[in-house]
Amino acid sequence: MRVLVVEDEPRTAEYLQKGLSESGFVVDIANNGGDGLHMAEETDYDVIILDVMLPGMDGWTVIKSIRSKSETPVLFLTALDDVADRVRGFELGADDYLVKPFAFAELLARIRRCLRQSTSKESERLRIADLG
Repeated sequence: MRVLVVEDEPRTAEYLQKGLSESGFVVDIANNGGDGLHMAEETDYDVIILDVMLPGMDGWTVIKSIRSKSETPVLFLTALDDVADRVRGFELGADDYLVKPFAFAELLARIRRCLRQSTSKESERLRIADLG
């Protein structure tokens, strides 16, 4: 499973890369929104972990662009904890939203849930396509 982490804080990005790699994921890191969007468009990821407050292009803009082309699961991981921010994230197409600071075990559980949902949607599409 391949994960894209779009996170500008080096310690958080390193922590995520280490933990996810140890959990069996192949992890790519983007340090700003523009690079994250480019990588999301060029590579087929199983899930994207996206911060909101990023240099250059914020996470809101990144997810809008991703959603116009892809259904890859996106999990916001951000310090923005207002209800309005969480609602905005979901309205823009996020599959999940987790506020920093966070427990790695919870993040991992949420990633796995996103992956199960994605697999379920894919098999549903295959079933419908097979009917025709």
